[in-house]
Amino acid sequence: MTTPAVKNNFLPPGLVSNLQQLLANRNPAAGSGNDGISSKLDISDDDSGQPSSSGNEPGDDNGSKPIILVTNSDGIESPGLSYLVNALVSEGIYNVNVIAPQSDKSAAGHSVSLKETVEVVTVDVNGAVAYEISGTPVDCVSLALSGALFSWSKPLLVISGINKGSSCGHRMFYSGVVAGAREASINGVPSMSISLNWKKDVSQESDFKDAVTVCLPLINAAIRDIEKGIFPKGLSLNVEVPTSPLTNKGLKVTKQSLWRSTLSWQAISGTRHQAASRFSGSQLGLGMQFAQLSRDASAAGAARRLATQKKNIEIVESVGVAGKSDFKRTVKYFRVEMLDKDQEEDNEDLDFRALENGFVAVSLLPLSAHLDSETEAAGLDWISSALQVGQ
Repeated sequence: MTTPAVKNNFLPPGLVSNLQQLLANRNPAAGSGNDGISSKLDISDDDSGQPSSSGNEPGDDNGSKPIILVTNSDGIESPGLSYLVNALVSEGIYNVNVIAPQSDKSAAGHSVSLKETVEVVTVDVNGAVAYEISGTPVDCVSLALSGALFSWSKPLLVISGINKGSSCGHRMFYSGVVAGAREASINGVPSMSISLNWKKDVSQESDFKDAVTVCLPLINAAIRDIEKGIFPKGLSLNVEVPTSPLTNKGLKVTKQSLWRSTLSWQAISGTRHQAASRFSGSQLGLGMQFAQLSRDASAAGAARRLATQKKNIEIVESVGVAGKSDFKRTVKYFRVEMLDKDQEEDNEDLDFRALENGFVAVSLLPLSAHLDSETEAAGLDWISSALQVGQ
């Protein structure tokens, strides 16, 4: 199945304005009925630098629509994000806004790009107001809520997902998709993270579309109650969708388990260049390349790069001795993967166990190690009532 398209808009609004002004100066008579080049620059939706029209522009009475912010950790081109945004836009009742990483940041956790220049580029994601950035999911949400990028500073709801792979148990602490929802909650905005229990050689791209179908009633219920003022304050939800979404056994309120994966490190061979290309999620944009050059523009750094270009990097395994001037650095390369462990917990109300049994697992997302009792009680009551309404 083809994923709904995501495409870049290459002309920023400032450039369009400058081109219009240039044409007007060169042809003052234009626009007055005389022949010649028009002072108006005719730019199609694809080249305007703004997201294409689909009922999401200010002129479409968006001021009266609830503002929904969507982010993720798999990256701007992920099918989970695309199908989710497409469904929300198609509802026709939401002002849908998107900000997501340029590349996969699935295990970024709650990291922030401090002291780094973050590149922000307008993109088209099924007609929503959308940006891709060179940062993490937390950067995405933090920037969106800062008021520096969007015309608003507080959406009604932040949805992070749909992630490829579950975020149950201790994976929640590594998860970038959960971190996006947590950052919203830290800033006082209701949120939910959504993950699909993707299985290699079993799952397929259309499962993301089915996951959206399963989650949309819960999303609509949350938005409805937030607008009514009855959604619990500070509540953030973690929604785990089973491998076969449409054959799920129903939604189940669950508790966070101690389920965890093992971080497995393996040594790999190759030159620095090969290792860099293997790990990079996507090529840096031009703005980020200039920012990188700016950060690296020191005499010592330039000298090291020049020397590196003139000769191949020699990988030497040696033991350094203090005080010796002829010390040679040892350069090694490693990769890490998450390997699932067999779980001994058999409580049917735990997140991973409910997910394995075919339920949509819905749990409360804590901001710290534990939820306070008041928020937990209110959250569980709301989920239970939402499930009853959906039945």
